[in-house]
Amino acid sequence: MVKSRKMAVGHHEHCDKCYNVHCQVPVQISVSCRVIKCRKNCGATLHMCKQEEHQLLCPNETVPCLNVNYGCPLTMLRHRLAKHLEVCPASVVCCSQEWNRWPVSEADLTFYRNVSEIPQTELQLDVAMALRDQELLFRSIKMKSIFPELMMEDPSLQDITAGFNCPEEEAVCSLDYGEFRENCCGRMEEKELSQEERDVLAKSRDVESIQNYSSWEKIFTKEMEGCKQTVKNLSKKQEKGKEKEEQESSNCQGERRDSHLKQENAVAATSMDGATGLAPWQDGVLERLGKEVNIAEYNMYLVHNGAMLINFGQLAACTPREKDFVYGNLEPIEVKTIRSFNVPTSYRAKRSHLKDPAHQAKTVHQSVDTADLGVPVEDLPKSDEVSTTLLCSLEKELKGHLISESTAIDGFYVDIGTQTYNFCSAPFKTDASLADVIADKPHGLYVHIEAESVTRRHNKTSSAFSYMCGHFFRRDEYRSHFRNVHSDIQASLSGWLQQRCPLAYLGCTFAQTRFQPAGHQATIKFCQDVSTFVLQPQVPSSLCEGGKTVSPQRNGAHNLDPLSRLPLEILQHIAGYLDSFTLSQLSQVSHLMREVCAMLLQERGMVSLKWEKKTYSHGGSSWRCRKKVWEFSSLFSSVDRWSFSNIPSMSDHLKTCSFYQREERTEPVVLACLGEVRDKHGEVKHKR
Repeated sequence: MVKSRKMAVGHHEHCDKCYNVHCQVPVQISVSCRVIKCRKNCGATLHMCKQEEHQLLCPNETVPCLNVNYGCPLTMLRHRLAKHLEVCPASVVCCSQEWNRWPVSEADLTFYRNVSEIPQTELQLDVAMALRDQELLFRSIKMKSIFPELMMEDPSLQDITAGFNCPEEEAVCSLDYGEFRENCCGRMEEKELSQEERDVLAKSRDVESIQNYSSWEKIFTKEMEGCKQTVKNLSKKQEKGKEKEEQESSNCQGERRDSHLKQENAVAATSMDGATGLAPWQDGVLERLGKEVNIAEYNMYLVHNGAMLINFGQLAACTPREKDFVYGNLEPIEVKTIRSFNVPTSYRAKRSHLKDPAHQAKTVHQSVDTADLGVPVEDLPKSDEVSTTLLCSLEKELKGHLISESTAIDGFYVDIGTQTYNFCSAPFKTDASLADVIADKPHGLYVHIEAESVTRRHNKTSSAFSYMCGHFFRRDEYRSHFRNVHSDIQASLSGWLQQRCPLAYLGCTFAQTRFQPAGHQATIKFCQDVSTFVLQPQVPSSLCEGGKTVSPQRNGAHNLDPLSRLPLEILQHIAGYLDSFTLSQLSQVSHLMREVCAMLLQERGMVSLKWEKKTYSHGGSSWRCRKKVWEFSSLFSSVDRWSFSNIPSMSDHLKTCSFYQREERTEPVVLACLGEVRDKHGEVKHKR
């Protein structure tokens, strides 16, 4: 009898397999139910028991947004989810546009020195953006990674170091070292041990340098096992003899140990098996093997026991005896460090080889020091923190190594660089960055105003000279931001959107913006507060003057401007025409404007999660969402077309440019080859 399958509550056997819209099966308990239409009027026809399952698929069912866990509070019909994701406030995108900006070379210092003197309120677009990138660069460069020798010592480490360097402990260490040398010399002068004393010494565990003895014994045991196996295969009828050979624990006896070992081996071989053994240390073993075994077994014996035969003098070595590899002659090799200074490879100029070697200048290799200058150390010029740090960072990025970096030549020699720097602000704090070091000094511009978007010089992902936009936008705003900011403005700053004086290489800082949004009276500005480009509308002077003449009316204790006296509905309608950046600025004007802008957050703003790290008492930690933050992005009104601005030509500036020095000559100048032309002209006339 087959046990029937139990049906879930509310499900029927017929309904699970029925997909017929016009099903006419009569209603039966636990078998089937009647057919109904969807209550949400989506047009679906189904059995009544499938109604809950249909709610998971019904397009007219009210559901929350897919980004509900990321802060979106909206609920809508299911078929509107796809369209809503395009404008969802929780669907946030981070702009990942990157570019490079390199430090300024010494040839352009005049221009960048003049640019640094421009007031912050009148900065050009490229200069303002370069200052933003420079600030990020100075914060990212840690002084400890560039100049670890100029760091302040930790007080706790100083205490530990002071404990190690105390005179009492130095005296104890010197005393121990003296006793160690005396003991070593005493052991070297001891007389040689007999065979019985060596056997007792090998079995004892209370011996100095037992670790060294164990390593020699392990090596010797491996070869002994091979000998035993060979003897067992060749002479099965012979009894096994006790095969043990001890080595001396000290390797300081030199050649005397070799001769003594030969004598002891001969005595041991005679006492054990006389002249009939086949062990490698027994005399005449090769002659006996040649008589008792065939040539194949004889060669195999030489392969396995060749080293021992050479060590015990049974077989002549190919190399001289004094150069042969013997375990007893192994000595540790001291690793030596040579402290020298080589010219860094990045500063090595290509040598120009003359055709005549006699004309080459004579050079002498000589070590130099600052003492050779004849100037006290206090009077030596100080290094600039910014220029030197950027130079060292640039060397690491482009060349892959620091200036005067220590280089390992081989396993025994290390070439240590000795480049030193002298700063006024040294030593630096352990966690200090370049921005912290120059916080109290006047700021200048040390990076190029031209940005490099594509590079093949290094890996951008690990470079300190790579910068990223990093601003967040809603998904529907990202397209407009990338096109207007990065493609139209940032990529055209060098000569197209913004035009500089042709004499900028001499130090002229004049620049003018050639384009403006078509149909809008607005100028492009770089906002330092949000670190991005924005559009600033040009307000007519008549409107500004009219606003000043209106006298404020007192409403309680507050003075309201004419805009704030408008009804809330009108203010909300006006705010609907503003872009996201303007709304973010308007929300900071007053409490009233903040309330007006808050009504547009779900429609025009974006929401993001703010995380915080929580540390537990047991030492573990975890991240948790602290709150949801609503804000407006830094997007300005989309610009579809640009037009030329009504500005004078660059030639008008050159008429008054202080760097444009004309040289007027009134005296006639003889042209080149003018005499030859006159001679030819005279010859032609003479022929006529």
